[in-house]
Amino acid sequence: DIATETFGHKGNILYLLPVAGLIIVYAYRKAGVLNDEGTNSILRAARGENDSALRVTPLIFLASFLTHLCGGSAGREGAALQIGGSLGSFLGRKIKLDKYDNQLMVMCGMSATFCALFGTPMTAAMFSIEVSGVGTVFYAGLVPCIVASVTARLVSRAFGVQPLMAKAIAEAKILNIEVILKILVLAVLVAILGIIFCSVMHNSSRLYKKYLPNPYIRIVVGACLVILLTLIMGTRDYNGIGMPVIQSALAGSCRPEAFALKMLLTAVTLGAGFKGGEIVPTLFIGSTFGCTIGILLGMDPVFAAELAMIGFFCAVTNCPISSVFLSVEIFGSANFLLFGITCAITYLMSGYYSLYSGQKFMNSKTMPLSVDKAAK
Repeated sequence: DIATETFGHKGNILYLLPVAGLIIVYAYRKAGVLNDEGTNSILRAARGENDSALRVTPLIFLASFLTHLCGGSAGREGAALQIGGSLGSFLGRKIKLDKYDNQLMVMCGMSATFCALFGTPMTAAMFSIEVSGVGTVFYAGLVPCIVASVTARLVSRAFGVQPLMAKAIAEAKILNIEVILKILVLAVLVAILGIIFCSVMHNSSRLYKKYLPNPYIRIVVGACLVILLTLIMGTRDYNGIGMPVIQSALAGSCRPEAFALKMLLTAVTLGAGFKGGEIVPTLFIGSTFGCTIGILLGMDPVFAAELAMIGFFCAVTNCPISSVFLSVEIFGSANFLLFGITCAITYLMSGYYSLYSGQKFMNSKTMPLSVDKAAK
């Protein structure tokens, strides 16, 4: 919050983004983290494939703070998941838990920090046990993850921390064929956009590494591109987490190109090596896209923004149960069925694409068949 507020009041700090980038790369290399996989390493730890080092906690905290302070386009939840997962893994090793209990510790850490940030206990718990192995929900983690997320919410509330996403009860919609058909069209378009976003994010990172193998040069070039794009756009709306734009979209108003510009700036920022998360940009892109497309489909732009925000989250994370919980915890249960339909369609139509290359598909999306498929 301090970083976001400082950038909001002192916009010229944007020009220090290259310096922030150099500090981030130096800190990671000094700590011996040469090939940081970010949230992907936490997902693998949740599946028991590796451990997450404790040094990730201070590194990602510092790097995310600097990224937001100087106007990089990123979220916070990636940092939160890495902090929680690395702390859980460290504590599990310290008290000498076996491999499987250590996996639960990682999930509990992820649940706690996700909930402390978003204030959504059930979403946090379900996301942690659903995200690492798509199609196989680790229900053994349900009770400990719920306990962890509720505890974290109580602690964060005691310290006066406000949830990142404010609750806004959605107006109940009449269920009829016309509404359902419009929702189906919106959901398919959201799923296609999800595939595009995942591809853009992964390809931006690959292109950076291909043409700029030196991490110091890579992050400085990325910082300069962020600065240049910000100046061309003529606004700071797409820097940082962009909560004001999300709130505006959920009120039914946004620029039609907002989702595309946020997608571009996020890919340029995170692909270069800056740190943060992808989920808040996901909420930004989904809500602004829904607000824009909803008008074209003859839908209430407010409701379309709500549906698209949740559906887009589902499309890029492949977590339909968590997505439905998220819709209830943010917008209430009046349109539970319509959000459920949206998430079902976006989950199916997004295929095997994911924001997280470390995510693994354990079951087919179209048949009752076990698979072992890495995310695209």
